[in-house]
Amino acid sequence: MRMTPQRQLVLDALLDLGHATPEQICAHVQRTTPTVNITTIYRTLELLDDLGLVRHTHLGHGAPTYSIESHRHVHLVCHRCGRVDEVPCELMADLAGTLRERNGFQLDASHLALSGLCRDCLKERP
Repeated sequence: MRMTPQRQLVLDALLDLGHATPEQICAHVQRTTPTVNITTIYRTLELLDDLGLVRHTHLGHGAPTYSIESHRHVHLVCHRCGRVDEVPCELMADLAGTLRERNGFQLDASHLALSGLCRDCLKERP
């Protein structure tokens, strides 16, 4: 794969942002290169995902969130306030072992979002 300027801009944006939707990446890239459009961002992300350089996670409704492939953790998404916390993948080790043993399924916890209520929303819960 040839590293085009657009591909490098997308990778640089993800390094700067950590996690980002295609629209957030586009806005970041357009600060320095306004001629790059959202279609280019989507195509570039798809290619980089296929090559294993970036990964995407669905944190709920809407566009997926992308990050650099080595950025691995489980996302905890509060479905009330939208807060997203990160926890180490190792917390899923027991579940991964159970799934492997019972179902012959290997869990990729680094590509996972769990939905629930954050501690703040739990405190406010009636």
